[in-house]
Amino acid sequence: MRVIAGKYRSRQLRSLPGLDLRPTADRLRETLFNVLTAGNPAALEGTTWFDLYAGTGAVGIEAISRGASKVYFVESADRAADLIKRNLASLEIVTGFQIMKQDSIRALRGTESSTLVVDFVFLDPPYDMEGAYLKTLETLSKSQRLKPAGVVIAEHQKKFDPGESFGSLQRYRKLVQGDAALSFYRLALAQ
Repeated sequence: MRVIAGKYRSRQLRSLPGLDLRPTADRLRETLFNVLTAGNPAALEGTTWFDLYAGTGAVGIEAISRGASKVYFVESADRAADLIKRNLASLEIVTGFQIMKQDSIRALRGTESSTLVVDFVFLDPPYDMEGAYLKTLETLSKSQRLKPAGVVIAEHQKKFDPGESFGSLQRYRKLVQGDAALSFYRLALAQ
């Protein structure tokens, strides 16, 4: 597993042995960021992210590598949160991130009283936690954490459809690659 592009291009990232984590594959991550930048490498400069169910932190680290100003890595598992710290340290990234060691829903609800708003939310719960997709997307649809033109991306199994809409959050694109898929959502008023 490696960083695809940007400042840390080609640098290696670690994962955990076994099946505890299922990191977003390099190829799927490359597709994700190609869609988000749409041929404009500077499109992510200064953006703010939530990387929910962050695992290895690969997606958030890719965002930092491509110019994001802040990434909130949200991960409840101790071993995975420590792995994110190690991956950031191995790249000598010391600013522009916060690791929130807690459940993703709790993290979203816990920031409701703040002024924090983000441009992108990436969520990738374990595939067998289908309910987590629905609960997280529903929470985001009611949240004030997403900028009006913000994008929510859910990585999921091809055979599972998280849904077309959640309140004002509407899916506008779905990409399938191998056994995985990416569903892209925006607030209905931003379309």
